[in-house]
Order: sequence, then C-alpha cells, then structure tokens
Amino acid sequence: MANTKTHKKVSIPVILLTAILIIQVILVLYPIAFTVSASFIKENSLSAVGTIPFSRPFSLYQYKRLFTETYYGHWFLNTLKVACMNTCITVIVCSFTGYIFSRFSFPFRKTVMASMLVLQMFPSFIGMVATYVILWKINALNTLWGLVLVYSAGSIPFNSWLMKGYFDTISKDIAEAAYIDGATPFTAFIKVVVPTAKPQIVFLALTSFTGPWMDFIFPRLVLRSDNKKTLAVGLYEMINGRSNDKFTMFAAGALLVAVPFTILFMAGQKSLLQSLAGTGGKE
Repeated sequence: MANTKTHKKVSIPVILLTAILIIQVILVLYPIAFTVSASFIKENSLSAVGTIPFSRPFSLYQYKRLFTETYYGHWFLNTLKVACMNTCITVIVCSFTGYIFSRFSFPFRKTVMASMLVLQMFPSFIGMVATYVILWKINALNTLWGLVLVYSAGSIPFNSWLMKGYFDTISKDIAEAAYIDGATPFTAFIKVVVPTAKPQIVFLALTSFTGPWMDFIFPRLVLRSDNKKTLAVGLYEMINGRSNDKFTMFAAGALLVAVPFTILFMAGQKSLLQSLAGTGGKE
C-alpha cells in the first residue's frame, strides 16, 4: 500500500497572527537597533545613522567623548550609590515592618496600617514643596543621602504592605518550630522566614533598585552640582542646549544605562518568576 501523506493546511488566522507578531517584533527591536547603531558611529547627528542600522563604520568615539567631555562616570556612580542604598534600606526596613504587621499584635496596629495605605493614595508630587523645605532644613539639598532619604521613606508604606501580604501566605509553623528549638523571634525571622520569602525579597530589591535609577523629578529638584547629578538629569541636560549636537553621545549613555538592569534581571530571574507566580511560600 502506498503511504499517504497528510499535509496540514495553514489557516488564514494563523498567517495573520504570525504576520502581526513579526510586525510587533520589528517595531520593538528597530528602535533598539537604531539606538545601538547610533552609539557606535563617529558623527554627532542621528541623521548620519541612516534608515538601516549598522550601515556606518564602527567607532567607539562617542563612548570616549562620553567619559572625557562629560561627568558621565560621576553620574553613573551617583545613580548606582543611590539605587544600592535605597535597595538596602527598603529591603531591610520593609521586610521587618511587613513581618511585624503580619505576625504580631500591638496597640493601633490596624490604625497604622490604614494610615500607611491612605498615604499611598496621594501622588508624590503633591508633597514636593514640603519635601524640598524639609531637605533644606536638614541641609540635605544637593546631597545623595538626601535623595536616598526621599526614596526610601516614600517607598516604605506600599512595600511594607507588599511584604506583609507575602508573609501572610507563609505558614506560621516554620517559625513556631524554630521557637521550640530555642530560637528567638529575630533568629527565626533571619534564619527561617527570610530564606522562605527569598522570591519576594528579590522582587522587592529589583523594584527598589530600578525605581530611582532613571527617576528625573526628584534629582532635578534636589541636585545642583554637575558632579552630584544622576544619570537621568545628566543625560537630559546633555541634549537640552541650543546646539543639540550630542544625540549620538546621548545614545551611547542611554545604552550603558541598561547594563545594570540586564545583570540584575538575569541574576534574579528565577526568584522573580517565583514571586510573580506566587509559589515562593508554598511547600
């Protein structure tokens, strides 16, 4: 008997969906390719890049200009310091606060939690004038620690609620078992609960780091000196002048901004997915 081959017919909806996905990929990847290509040319104008990316000779001239003609190195280090300090403070404070609200009962507990929730209803820009005056009174203007103070204090209410909700999903038996073995509440929290809540803590660390990394409003309000500015303020002022001839150098600076994001998300991808799936606290 002759073998009969059956050919699957490709339906029109599948063809349309494939075409739509291909167009979406092109629309997403083309601006990225254009920016990467612009950062590796010698000319200063974006028009020199051309319609097709990577059609010009390869050059590191814009990266050399970026670190020799601007304070980009200072901006990068300043932003990294602010993001790291904000991450450490937010993770430590919000983890302890969320665990305390989740496991312990004390007077005015619900009142404090409700107050923290109400504070999140108001946009941050409403308190800009008051924030500026407070920083001025404590001599924190044009300082990185003043910026960290604003970021970390502003993120405590929401992130504490976030951590409380996650700690509520973790069984109390694991901490009680540590109490039976002679552990104090602090020891049980550090050695038993924190490892269990690692996915959510990693998620909190990532969001706390990325929040101030490219924030523009508060650094623009607080910082004044060129060597104290962050990446967002520095890159904006780089192309804000009348000449506007530094767009390819701006593309080089913007490309380097993505390096820490890539490293962090690759390192914490597994924990991040577990946190988003809500499986970190399940046994």
